[in-house]
Amino acid sequence: MKNIIWKIIYTAAGMAEARIITGRLEAEDIPVKLEYEAIGAIYGLTIDGLGEVRILVPERYEHDAKEALAVIYDENEIVWDKEP
Repeated sequence: MKNIIWKIIYTAAGMAEARIITGRLEAEDIPVKLEYEAIGAIYGLTIDGLGEVRILVPERYEHDAKEALAVIYDENEIVWDKEP
């Protein structure tokens, strides 16, 4: 089995931002892995890089991931589901 090379494509300021970015990438069927210091995630620390979350994708998805994250959505472009 071939080893996968993971590339950092974004560094989030915290877990909340990382989850948003992860969701955007997963919506495009791009595999995602997160790297972070456990203490920062547990206590929500954001000093000295402890709250940073590195978002990684397999090298072959790097270009697609960067393109997906480059898209900026305007509020008027988002289709909100109507209540049932």
